[in-house]
Amino acid sequence: MSKMIQCISPIDGSVYAERPALSLDEARTACAAARSAQKAWAARPLNERIALVEAGVKRLGEMNDEIVPELAHMMGRPTRYGGEFGGVNERTAYMASIAEEALAPIVIENSDAFERRIIREPHGVVFVIAPWNYPYMTAINTVSPALIAGNAVVLKHATQTLLVGERMARAFSEAGLPEGLFVNLFLDHATTEALIGERQFNFINFTGSVGGGRAIERAAAGTFTGLGLELGGKDPGYVMEDADLDAAVATLVDGAMFNSGQCCCGIERIYVNETLYDAFVEKAVALVAKYRLGNPLDPETTLGPMANVRFAAEVRAQTAEAIADGATPMIDPVLFPEDDGGAYLMPQILTGVTHDMRVMRDESFGPVVGIMKVSNDEEAIALMNDCEFGLTASLWTKDAGRASAIGARLETGTVFMNRADYLDPALCWTGCKNTGRGGALSVIGFQNLTRPKSYHLKKA
Repeated sequence: MSKMIQCISPIDGSVYAERPALSLDEARTACAAARSAQKAWAARPLNERIALVEAGVKRLGEMNDEIVPELAHMMGRPTRYGGEFGGVNERTAYMASIAEEALAPIVIENSDAFERRIIREPHGVVFVIAPWNYPYMTAINTVSPALIAGNAVVLKHATQTLLVGERMARAFSEAGLPEGLFVNLFLDHATTEALIGERQFNFINFTGSVGGGRAIERAAAGTFTGLGLELGGKDPGYVMEDADLDAAVATLVDGAMFNSGQCCCGIERIYVNETLYDAFVEKAVALVAKYRLGNPLDPETTLGPMANVRFAAEVRAQTAEAIADGATPMIDPVLFPEDDGGAYLMPQILTGVTHDMRVMRDESFGPVVGIMKVSNDEEAIALMNDCEFGLTASLWTKDAGRASAIGARLETGTVFMNRADYLDPALCWTGCKNTGRGGALSVIGFQNLTRPKSYHLKKA
């Protein structure tokens, strides 16, 4: 009997969706079909591939009225925020717009004697293992450029967002993508690792936990399969003495709390210059106190449940440990009676925190943020770098030169000035340290989804 993969809804703990996991032989058959379809796909003109990919994304957008409540049921994001189609469309459109230039041959010589050039060749079959927190946007980061570049795509989506991959595959199929070229597979961990170990894929993109990234690396060991890994984060914000205080509070608090804090580049720790510290904390507390925790299907809800009870349990544990060690909780639980001890978790701001506390070191991925007072840039830089992760850092100042100088000293993938928690498709999405390796989107994203191939043709 097939193992069932179940999505447990954070709204009420019920089984919202379930699908049978494929056997290893069934999965091999699907991978073989993708490999077979890829050759003809890569041979098609680039403009045809782009048109079909854009048609697939358009078809996905036409499903948005069904997708938004579906996401609320699966992972708890309030319906008032309207889903992810804007980001999906923006990222696909940008990658389509740069494809011709990004994938163009590099011509070294074209003379009567020699033709020398470097081309970009698709890897073949790209395996995308996508997360649940932004299930469409994180997947499309690789799916669209991989297909545009001439690859086939095999998608395995997170259990928590079980239906997302199915919808994406359906949308692209209905838009006219060749059969077998883009497939969604329901796989358990053992089958996934077996397929990787058998080198069923030519490139793997994984977004998830550090532990998951290590498991992927172990499974791929010795296969020489290319890997793109976006793993954990503990992104800092630094508010300097010349910052626009109201803008900093609004953006950093939203960056910490939106999607119940379940954002890859969400703000998890904030450092504020001592001259603005008290005012920043006061304004941040007032803003968070206005949130409404509740059922994500209710249009008045601004903060839904966390995607899973165990995720909320980890945030509660980090918060309780910090308070026991001397941190001060600034948000009164009386304001959030809907906190049920399960998936529904109230937001919290902590002051009096130190880097000895897990809440300032370990990834929280929930609606809690610690705020520390700093006296100067040197102190802030040291604290921002005192972390095993490096995805983004948000700097708040009116001085772009100062922000650039600080950014040059930060161990991070992206430096923001006066904004946070945004993915610009024109820039490489990347990280360092335990955040992983590789890079998505931008010209570099196309480079990572293809391999260089050189031609040295002697004519005479």
